Amino acid sequence: MDKFDSQRRKLLALGGAACGLALLPGQAFATLSTPRPRVLTLSNLHTGETLKTEFFNGKSYDKDELSRLNHFFRDYRANKVKSIDPKLFDQLYRLQAMLETRKPVQLISGYRSLATNNELRSHSKGVAKHSYHTLGQAMDFHIEGVSLSNVRKAALKMRAGGVGYYPSSDFVHIDTGPVRTW
Repeated sequence: MDKFDSQRRKLLALGGAACGLALLPGQAFATLSTPRPRVLTLSNLHTGETLKTEFFNGKSYDKDELSRLNHFFRDYRANKVKSIDPKLFDQLYRLQAMLETRKPVQLISGYRSLATNNELRSHSKGVAKHSYHTLGQAMDFHIEGVSLSNVRKAALKMRAGGVGYYPSSDFVHIDTGPVRTW
């Protein structure tokens, strides 16, 4: 009987592990687990700036490229720069891999100072008082040539943070906070 229980436990454990792996977004998981450079191509819709950057060289983050990204994601209204959570760039890289596109990411909003966030809140109900944008952990964007609903579906599949869907404003929000949707 002990031999039967032992084999049964092993079988159940293997089955559970297989089910767990099947639930992971395979392509997105493989994208980050394989040591390779991570490149992003971005366009800032408000400043007109473009940026192509290899922010991760396959082994570590490139501090100079992260600085360039921080500047690119700055609060352009207040001209303030904040360190952006590198996990946000990883999410974006994974999204592009899942969507099988290298088209530029159109940045609508990255970092926002508290003053800018409060100003935007005074004009819109959709701006959170304690926004992850003010922490350097969020972005609003769309990807050239990719339907917004497909961007949203891929972001939801990653389960890597918050995902907001704003089809009437033509953007998706992602952040590195807890997993949630709206």
